[in-house]
Amino acid sequence: MLCGYMNDRAKIRAQVEALLPNWRSWYPSLFHAAEDLGVIRAQVCSPDSLMLSSRHASIQNQALQAHREQWGGHEKLNNDK
Repeated sequence: MLCGYMNDRAKIRAQVEALLPNWRSWYPSLFHAAEDLGVIRAQVCSPDSLMLSSRHASIQNQALQAHREQWGGHEKLNNDK
């Protein structure tokens, strides 16, 4: 995850520097420069997608599945559904 974040940051920096090589003299951060230059934009999403329980449900399901694969059994684990 962190590796992907660093790769995205490098791509954003490269795009900003291509558009405005001296961005540091105009903007306090890479984020502000990228936002103002249109490299990044806000996305509208549903309020449901912002709830942590919804966002992490797939991760929890993946962890439960990995546990079952490693340790066997298909019985209810931690009262999962």
